Amino acid sequence: MAEFQLNPGRSWLRPIIYLGLLFVALIAGCSLIKVERIDAGNVGIKVNLAGSSRGVDDITYTTGWVFYSPLSTAVYEFPIYTQHKEYEEFEVQSKDGSGFGVAPSLNYFVQSDKVDDIFRQYRRPLPAIEEGFLKTAVYEAYRVATNRYTADSLISNRGSYEAQVKANLVSQLQAMGFTVQQITTKLEPPASLKAAIDAKNTAVQTGLQTENRIRQAEAQARINIAEAEGRAKAIRIAADAQAYANEKQQQSLTPLLVQMRWIEAWEKGGSNVPTYTSGGGGGQFLLQLPPVGSTPKQ
Repeated sequence: MAEFQLNPGRSWLRPIIYLGLLFVALIAGCSLIKVERIDAGNVGIKVNLAGSSRGVDDITYTTGWVFYSPLSTAVYEFPIYTQHKEYEEFEVQSKDGSGFGVAPSLNYFVQSDKVDDIFRQYRRPLPAIEEGFLKTAVYEAYRVATNRYTADSLISNRGSYEAQVKANLVSQLQAMGFTVQQITTKLEPPASLKAAIDAKNTAVQTGLQTENRIRQAEAQARINIAEAEGRAKAIRIAADAQAYANEKQQQSLTPLLVQMRWIEAWEKGGSNVPTYTSGGGGGQFLLQLPPVGSTPKQ
């Protein structure tokens, strides 16, 4: 049998054939081996898809590169840093049957040593777990906590209510690998209760405004009284001063001073001073005086 040999004139085909075979081998290798990078703040879970050890491996991968065959293995990333999840509003009932709308926001993280247990339990990535198991746990925590309060006490004790919800969640989730850090609630009371609360607040505000107006009126009245008392005291002091002045003036008037003032008054009035006047029984008299401006007779 004759051996197959390449035509010496076509020796240039040999390198091309080798490159083609290498390229095919690379494509086949890429389909058999896959590389994935696990980012910081995440852990990777290796899942066997074939063989006797099908299921979640006991190995959890930390950050870095992971090599695996996609034909027989799948790798999932789970974040272990703090997650923030907001849920749409749902309704829960208070102890007295009032319906409250709650829209919770949850901050939590997955415990790194529990990631494989969580995946083994639910076989879903974290976003799917948030919309399934976690959402059910949050609803149950709110239902139990709300049923312990009446409508009025729930409005008055928001802080203790949220603390009770968090305690309920922690008791459900901590042992399963979820650590609850914070939960806040947008609490919406029923329309009838909200109207009653608004009316009560309006009445309280109106009462406070009325009390303020009364205090202002009382303060203004005290100011007016003080001002009136001040004016009365000023008038009294002025009257006392005038009386005192009159008394002193009366005490200083002598008969001679009276006659002098009498003469001054006549001169200011433009009249001639009387020639004489009798002093009555006392024997007093005035001498005749020449008219003002006249020349004495020789």
